[in-house]
Amino acid sequence: MNQNVLWSLRLGFTDKEASKISKKELASFLENSFSAPVDSSIPSFLENSPKTIAEFQQFRDLYKNAPREQKQEKQKLERQTFEEMKIWWIDKMVTSEFPLREKMTCFWHNHYVAAFSKVKVNYWLFQHNQILRKNAFGNFKTLTKEIVKSNAMVRYLDNTDNRKGKLNENLSRELLELFTLGIGNYSEDDIKNGAKGLAGLGLGDDGAVYRPKFEDNESFVYFGKKGSFKIDEMIDIIFEQPNIPYLITRKIMQWFIYDNPKEELVHYYGDYLRKKDFEIKPLLTKIFIEEFAKNNAGSKIKSPLEYILQLTNELNIENPNERLIAKFLRDQGMDLFNQPNVKGWDGGNSWLTSQVFLQRSNVADLLCNGKNLTRGNKQNIENQMMAQNPNRQFKVKLDWDKSGSNKVIIAELENRLLFKTDASDQEDFERILKYDFDSNTEGSDNAVLRLFNFMVKTPEFQLI
Repeated sequence: MNQNVLWSLRLGFTDKEASKISKKELASFLENSFSAPVDSSIPSFLENSPKTIAEFQQFRDLYKNAPREQKQEKQKLERQTFEEMKIWWIDKMVTSEFPLREKMTCFWHNHYVAAFSKVKVNYWLFQHNQILRKNAFGNFKTLTKEIVKSNAMVRYLDNTDNRKGKLNENLSRELLELFTLGIGNYSEDDIKNGAKGLAGLGLGDDGAVYRPKFEDNESFVYFGKKGSFKIDEMIDIIFEQPNIPYLITRKIMQWFIYDNPKEELVHYYGDYLRKKDFEIKPLLTKIFIEEFAKNNAGSKIKSPLEYILQLTNELNIENPNERLIAKFLRDQGMDLFNQPNVKGWDGGNSWLTSQVFLQRSNVADLLCNGKNLTRGNKQNIENQMMAQNPNRQFKVKLDWDKSGSNKVIIAELENRLLFKTDASDQEDFERILKYDFDSNTEGSDNAVLRLFNFMVKTPEFQLI
């Protein structure tokens, strides 16, 4: 696989950035990605979603007292808004000039999980997502402080139930286990005492705030220090611990490059992160530039997001139905804004079970044949990859060298799609696109498309 294509896929979702990477030094390309603007506007689909605590209380009271039919209608509207938010985000991934920010936002989204299934309030999920986007390349400690004080997080991890005399340890535990240090680097006393420092941190208009009535202001010991600590002070103490950099550097490497990074690499980059005072931008720059120079293609299984966006881009599908992309992601176990649990998507081998692989192959067949993803009945009319009549085929257009021989065309597609091929693969490809292939004959596009379809269903295409 071409190195620039490989890193365009890793730093985004398609090969669109390959030419930019080849024309610029990688460091320059990364600077452009880091400086890409952040849209802070509130999408129109959130217009009727509760935003303040007063609006949320009013919504909850109305829902509580509403007849059954009205409750169902309100649930339906909130669910529709939730689906619109997925489409809004997928559109950002597809249309961003430098999509690295969206890919990094998705990384943090799966690190600091807050799922719709429990949060329920779409605007709070949007706020959570915007905090991640704004801080995507910022400071790890600062981001941790901001995200833990989001309404989505305190609601998702039950800190709204955490109060003096009736402590809830969920947020305290996940702050240490999943967000910062990892298992084995803290004690159960740290969790119990941390819950005291978090007691009373509940919902607020612009993010979580302490409620004096529910606070616990007694002194406690936290990682050997004694005091009446609150959340910001607690996070400062956590970031003084010796193993603080390694959980996050391991996860960053797993997200972008290696399903199973070597521990020496994790510590090497983790020590650099500590040296840079937990700034993410210099860490990413160092990782990407140094790993770019290595022969490490095929070291990570593509996520469903990487798979479907690359496939639709390669086929030049105009205006793909992002609602259908969101549905495909959900079917593949990567439901945006709605991870299965606080640990998030497992990634790695979980992205290539036999069922997932079969779904990917079926989708490849349908799209390569220009067919909508429908089951042919009215109930499933929404299951369209294109905004078209479900019974009408749409046009796909694969880019390939019209002047090349069969071997030239095979090599071109291999360079874009497959990290590795061997003599047996070559024989298979040449059985599909034979030695006497003529690009001027009728049906030549279909012949190359058959080859493409075969390639994207190979195990090698599932790797990056």
